[in-house]
Amino acid sequence: MRRARASLLIGPLLLASLTLAGCGLRPLYSSGSRGAVAQALGGVEVAPIEGKAGWLVRNALVDRLAAMPKGAPTYRLKIELDDQITGFGIRADDSVTRERRTLRARYQLVEAGRGTVVLDATAGSDAGIDIVSSEYATIAAENTALENLSQVIADQIVARLALYARRTGEASPPQQP
Repeated sequence: MRRARASLLIGPLLLASLTLAGCGLRPLYSSGSRGAVAQALGGVEVAPIEGKAGWLVRNALVDRLAAMPKGAPTYRLKIELDDQITGFGIRADDSVTRERRTLRARYQLVEAGRGTVVLDATAGSDAGIDIVSSEYATIAAENTALENLSQVIADQIVARLALYARRTGEASPPQQP
C-alpha cells in the first residue's frame, strides 16, 4: 500500500521538477558571492540623502549592500525622496480620522568612472495611519510608518539593482576576487 502511494507521488513530483527545469528560471544570486550580481552590488556606493527619511533609507540600503563582497566603488547610487502625509477620513467637525504616509524615491545608478547614468528608476510605497486621541500615539505611528516604508523602498531598490546587474553581467563572466 505504501509503495502504491509513493509511486503516485513520485510521478507528479518528477513531472513538476522537469517542468520547472525547462522554464528558464535561474537564481538571481547564483554563484553566491562570486556571482556577477553580488560583485556588482558590492561595488555600489550610496550617496547621502537629505532628511530623516533619507537617513533611514540610506541606512537600510547600506545594511543590505553590506552583505555583498566589497570592491572598489564602480557605481554611485543617488536618491531623491518625496515624503508626504495626507489626511482623509474627515469627521463632521472637520477633524481627520486617518492619514496616508507616502514615500517615493527616484534613484539613479551612476558609473563612478564616467559619470554616466546607467539606471534611472523609481520606487515607492504607502501606509495607512489611524489618528487617535493621543497626539503622542499618532506621532509614534507616523514614525513607525516611515521606518517601515524606508525598509520597503530599500528592498525595492536593491531588487531593481540586482536585476540590472543580472542583465548586464550575463554578457561577461563573473569577476574573481
